[in-house]
Parts: sequence; C-alpha cells; structure tokens
Amino acid sequence: MQILWRILLGATVLCAGFTATYGQNNPAQTIPFRLTAYNNLVIPVWLNQQDTVLLMLHTAASDVTITEEAARRMKSLRFNGQADSVQSWGANANTADFSKHNQLRVGNLLLNDLTIWKNQHSGQETDGKAGLQLFEGQVIMVDFDRKQLKTRSKLPKNTKKYQKFKLEVQDDMLFLRAICVIGSDSVAHTFLIHTGYGGTILLDDDFVKRHQLGHRIPITGEKKLSDAYGHVITTKKGTLPGFLVGDFTLKDLPVGFFEGAIGQQSISVLGSDVLKRFNWIIDAERSYIYLKPNGLFKTRFATF
Repeated sequence: MQILWRILLGATVLCAGFTATYGQNNPAQTIPFRLTAYNNLVIPVWLNQQDTVLLMLHTAASDVTITEEAARRMKSLRFNGQADSVQSWGANANTADFSKHNQLRVGNLLLNDLTIWKNQHSGQETDGKAGLQLFEGQVIMVDFDRKQLKTRSKLPKNTKKYQKFKLEVQDDMLFLRAICVIGSDSVAHTFLIHTGYGGTILLDDDFVKRHQLGHRIPITGEKKLSDAYGHVITTKKGTLPGFLVGDFTLKDLPVGFFEGAIGQQSISVLGSDVLKRFNWIIDAERSYIYLKPNGLFKTRFATF
C-alpha cells in the first residue's frame, strides 16, 4: 500500500473533468485487486490524503461514487452540492449529493479536482465505485489469475494469445457482440460490458419479447436487484443451453430478464460472472477488447 502515499512527479493530462498526474512521467502501473465472492473487482485508493477507500471497478460507470455509509466514516469527504433528475437502473428521477475538488490516488496515478457522487449502494465489500475513465488514454489489462490490473501506453506484445473483438461504444459505455443459443436458434446480440453486475447476463426486454424467452428456456426462479439509489426490481432467472463469445462457449448459463416489464431493461448486460472467466486487454482508444480464458473459466456459476 505504500505506493498509494508516494509523492508523485510527472506529466499531467486532462480527462473526464479532472486532472490526472502520473508518477515519474510513467503511466505504466500495476494495481493489485481483490475479487470478492460476489464477483466485485475491488481496488484500494487513497482519498484526499486522509481516507483509505475500497472502490469497485465498474466498467459501465462514468463517475466516482461513494456510499452514504462509507461517507459517514470518512474524515475528508464533504458533500457540498446536489443534482436532481439523476437517472438510475430502477428510476429516472433521483436526487444525488456531490462533493467537488477532491483528490484521489490509485497506484502511481493522482487525480485532482475530482467530483465524487453519493449513492446508497455499491457492490458488497466496497465503499463505492469508479469507471474506466480513471485510466483514460491508457491500455487496460485485467489479469484474474494474478489479481492485477495493469495500465500501459501501448498494447503488450502477447496479444496473439488472445482473441480480438471489436467494441461498440455508446456514451462512453463499451458493448460486445455474443451469441445466445435458444432452442435450435443461435442469436447474435450486443451486451454492455458491466462489472457492476455480479451475475452472468441480463437480457433486455425487447430481446426477451422477440424470442419468447420465458417459454423457450427453463425458468429456475426469481431474483431481486437493487440499483444505486435503492430501487428494487425483480428479475426472472432461466438457463441458456449455450452462450458463445467468439470461439469460447459457456454451457448451461444462468440468465436474468424482466418478463412482462417492457421498458424496465433496455440494454442487455454482460456481468462479472462471465467477465471474470477471461483475462482482458482493452486498447487505449477503447476500440477493441482482447479476451483469453483463465483459471476461472470452468468454475461454477454464482447462485446469488
């Protein structure tokens, strides 16, 4: 953890509304992370030179957020503003508090003048979440075998060991094409890469309706999900006989969906229980992702 307190020198870049400074002019870094039992990818950060914070790496998030519970424990964080009509998974009109002019240190990267938002929830065993904007303009490598997140200025030389996939980008969110096996059909579909969701995949309402999913796959139960503002929504759980990501196949994949709740879920989600089964490399331009199965590929799917 000493690297979190080291005085940083070096180049400064502007990204995502804050100033990022890399130690010793070198953006290359290796950050240890912990994968929780709930499939949350947790990285330690140092806030305002006073508070140690555990943030969930959330690939679908655009801001840094801290939970209300965690904020009460912190010495350095003061919420001094409020925004209305903030969208969330379960509702479109939320009020959110925010704190301006914060400093966040992760690895040898120092972020200044950072706005932090308050949420009710984050992943289990975390104090909040942060997105890939922390590493804007850098290659990101996530190695679940070694439990390391690495950033580099260029792609590594060993990408030939990985399978390369074109990313679709919408509003800074990253989407990947995959194939769902439904009965005798193999259906290509686009999924949001979403490490904030600890399950496997969550299918959008239109896809569920078009393919009559509730009648064509085994239904195994229901599950309640809570968004960052405390809104609870209920999903149905079923099993896909096959799910293909390029040349890689996952069999008997548990899936979630909102049957009969059209408009509730507009985007299909690829969650951490699938993503953790691959080591990834995402290029600096966020144009391609490289995937390679790792030691978790054949482990059991989560039952929570």
